[in-house]
Amino acid sequence: MNSIDAAVQHGNASLDGAMQRLEGQFSYEGTAYALPVTYAVTGIAVQTADDARDAYERSGMNPLVASECLMAARSASEGGKKEPYTGFIGDAILRKLGYSLVDGSVVGIGLLVGTPESGEAAAAICRELQEKYMLTFLAGGVVSALGEAGVHVGLDYRLVPLGPDGADGIHFADIIARVAMMFGGVQPGDLDRLLVYAAERAKAFVVAFPGLTEEEIAFVEALQVLGIPILTTGGYEGGTWIRTAPADTVRTGMEMRGIRVAVTAIPIPMACSPAFEGKSIRKEEMYVEFGGGRTPAFELLRMRPQEEFRDGAVSVVGPDVDSVAPGTALPLAVLVDVAGQRMKKDFEPVLERRIHTFINYGEGSWHVAQRDMIWVRISKDAVAKGVTIGDLGTLLAHKFRMEFPDHIDAVQVTLVTDGQKVREMLPEARTLYAERDERIAGMKDEDTETFYSCTLCQTFAPNHVCIITPERPALCGAITWLDARIAYEITPAGANQPVRKGDVIDPVLGEFAGVNRFVKKASHGETDRVSLYSMLENPMTACGCFECIAAIVPEVSGILIVNRDFGGETPLGMTFSTLAGTIGGGAQTPGFVGVSRNYIVSDRFLQAENGIERVVWMPSTLKEELRDRLRARLESLDMPNISEKIADETTAPTLDDLIAFLERVDHPVLKMKPLI
Repeated sequence: MNSIDAAVQHGNASLDGAMQRLEGQFSYEGTAYALPVTYAVTGIAVQTADDARDAYERSGMNPLVASECLMAARSASEGGKKEPYTGFIGDAILRKLGYSLVDGSVVGIGLLVGTPESGEAAAAICRELQEKYMLTFLAGGVVSALGEAGVHVGLDYRLVPLGPDGADGIHFADIIARVAMMFGGVQPGDLDRLLVYAAERAKAFVVAFPGLTEEEIAFVEALQVLGIPILTTGGYEGGTWIRTAPADTVRTGMEMRGIRVAVTAIPIPMACSPAFEGKSIRKEEMYVEFGGGRTPAFELLRMRPQEEFRDGAVSVVGPDVDSVAPGTALPLAVLVDVAGQRMKKDFEPVLERRIHTFINYGEGSWHVAQRDMIWVRISKDAVAKGVTIGDLGTLLAHKFRMEFPDHIDAVQVTLVTDGQKVREMLPEARTLYAERDERIAGMKDEDTETFYSCTLCQTFAPNHVCIITPERPALCGAITWLDARIAYEITPAGANQPVRKGDVIDPVLGEFAGVNRFVKKASHGETDRVSLYSMLENPMTACGCFECIAAIVPEVSGILIVNRDFGGETPLGMTFSTLAGTIGGGAQTPGFVGVSRNYIVSDRFLQAENGIERVVWMPSTLKEELRDRLRARLESLDMPNISEKIADETTAPTLDDLIAFLERVDHPVLKMKPLI
């Protein structure tokens, strides 16, 4: 049994010696934050061994800084981690996780480090962490122990295998450091603010299993300075680590961080949790599928009088999995009937989109798309455990009642797999879809006196306020004006609040007196004014969850747009991650603004700077994704040929290439008034 105090003393001495012997150059790819822990603590962007020693000394010989520098040097010499390990996680992936960190589907983060004495006990801890909405990182022998216990690991399962050694757990610390800088506005080198942010907002704890080296024990011990409690199931004595029985570990850790989650079991033979929402079920893993182009399939949620259906009823019309062969493709209609005194017809499309979320909560069920374009799969593993098509209905019925208790008094789910019946039902469903679209289609910002706020991201970006209008969705792309309006009606005290526009200060900039008043109060006085249609004058703040970034290219007086999924450099010489590092955390950064994909094709897109007409570059994948809507938008401006005049990484990878391209195609930006 290791003595924690002695191990920390010896481990720190060993780390110090290794730092003195450190040589070479090293850095992490895919981040704007250098070695994130070291950068956050000292403000030094380490690239060489000398930089590392300077930062280490400036940090007061901090073992977290030493562990990170040594791990970065090791990664540079040995190469990246091989599957199933992730190693260092890039900024783009971390930003994708950002929305789950603020929407309630992740309530905290944990690190399991070391080698558990029992793989089954570790598996039980992980399953409870998944069920309790925790995002869990793994380092050391725990990864292989879970594999032997049959536990799926990976980002898709919110069990993230960082590496085979306990030392790989340093990436858990660098994620906390980057979240603080990305979302919390913590400036590199501001150690005091970093410590406060981590202690108050990270909601993290560590479980240390046996088998850690002295250097790893020193690293784990140092995490406590970030306000992170260390729990252990055994193998260590002394120090301040908290000894717990495996069955009590998750509850103890969550209680210590003030994390409260009520989990109600759903009576079906597979686990259900947001932890499974991001998984995929590949073709070879699939037992049965529906839709996806192979069969007709649709989903529809309808408000109906309660007397017309039976509350709690779940029925399957047509064949179930026990009567079809593996690999079968069946038709599917998912009909969810709801009733409630506070239920409104306008709620239907918003609640209907939750079908996607809820089905993906099942460990062995998978769902993509919506309406009559859905694609659903059930895995072989799930069917082997007894899961049926009817269990998807039970899952939906329980989740709708659990998530919307104030609005849904009764719910019935019918799943139709009879092909003829599905085809007969489709026209009625499509008629209802069209009626819904007509209610919101063409709505303009001037058609309403009320916008809506979103402060979900204040969990991590305390001063950021998103303003959502009919023509400007939330910058994360997840919430439209209609979504926000309905969310407010469903949860009046929630993150989406009505914002009266008030007097128009500037119609071109999109500045409104009422919006300014709201933003000043909701940002705790940090932001006085905001222009909804400009990137130069008082642009809207950003949290870090934005889908895209719009940035000025001063040399051509144009606008560049880059999406989060693009990993290359832009003509500005910066990647998405580098650009994102300049605008997150709730700050206003004139010339740069976070936007959603859908806002790009809006009439209000940066209208103060001529909007889409001034766009000169975007990645080819983004252009392809927006192609039809972009062409329609440009045709409405009587400028259909501009889309061919927007450069991408294939036609203009550098600034010089971009200048030459714009001259060659005679882009209209060349004749516009300079922006600055």
